[in-house]
Amino acid sequence: MTVLVTAGAPASAAQLPPAAGDRPPALAEPQVPEADVPAVEPEGRKGPHRPSASPSAQPSPDAPSTTVGIRLLDAPVERRDDTRAHRYIVDHVRPGTTIKRRIMVQNSSEIRRTVALYSAAADVTKKGFVLAPDRTGNELSSWIDVAPAEEVLAPDEEVEALVTITVPRKAEAGERYAVVWAEVAGVDGQNVRNVGRAGIRVYLSVGPGGEPPSGFEIGPLTGKREKDGTPVLTAQVRNTGRRALDLAGELRLTEGPGGLSVGPVKVEAGTLALDGSSTVRVALDRRLPDGPWGAKLDLASGWTKRSATGRVSFGPVPVAATSAVDRSGQVLAGGLTTSGLVLLLFAVYAYRRRARIRQPVEAA
Repeated sequence: MTVLVTAGAPASAAQLPPAAGDRPPALAEPQVPEADVPAVEPEGRKGPHRPSASPSAQPSPDAPSTTVGIRLLDAPVERRDDTRAHRYIVDHVRPGTTIKRRIMVQNSSEIRRTVALYSAAADVTKKGFVLAPDRTGNELSSWIDVAPAEEVLAPDEEVEALVTITVPRKAEAGERYAVVWAEVAGVDGQNVRNVGRAGIRVYLSVGPGGEPPSGFEIGPLTGKREKDGTPVLTAQVRNTGRRALDLAGELRLTEGPGGLSVGPVKVEAGTLALDGSSTVRVALDRRLPDGPWGAKLDLASGWTKRSATGRVSFGPVPVAATSAVDRSGQVLAGGLTTSGLVLLLFAVYAYRRRARIRQPVEAA
């Protein structure tokens, strides 16, 4: 039996206030928006409420908002120090296992709304954590049940729901991804459906034995200055483990000109797929001196942490290249003019010489 602790981390862009309770110390967590951009669809569309991929109309700005909040309430005791497990549903289980997580949902709209609760597909690619459109399902979402599936809530009213994940006994080993969604929909005076939702990510690893290892490497730290004068520190990060990562952390600069120091500066690196790599890019203040600086980059994904240090310089602001004017036409014209003058002078010289030779002959 899995023992749970209370998790107090908000889980989405449309967040609820953090629940009371202590959280384990950690680096800054990635603030990746989970809520879909409100989409619209014509009134009277059949089937479940789904955002339209290409809306043909826009909801009225005076219409009541369609916003919803959601957060995770539980995390396994063995993941007390894993900050991701307080924010997302992150676990490793054996085939045939059933796990349960409590979530809190809130109607953040100004009017009474019906909130739909369900799961849908997701994936982790080179682009990061990718959400499937509408209510598209996958293998993991088919294992997830959310109860209640629907609840009518007054403005700012909350309801607790239960997420149950039942893993089949014949499930193959591997990591799977999904999202538990809370969705509200409304219709404004223009007969346009406005849909908003917020969700909690699910990272579920299935397989015998213990959890697959997590790990990553940070490449050398380099500095440069953009054309607009912005200093930027970059580093290549590669996932060397067997689980997807949500990387975030801090950058510190020390031993700068005149003993200056900078930081900590929050760093967002996003989600890194298995065997994936990404470039961490940290933009700093334009007024930052060129250096050199002593740099330290700390990154973490839950309880998996790595650091990299190095000496970096950002260099002066690049000078824009002056535009070269094409003067080949002028050079050609000048050359032709000079050649014409030379030929003319030569002709005059030849004529005068012939005239001088003829004069003695005629006198004789």
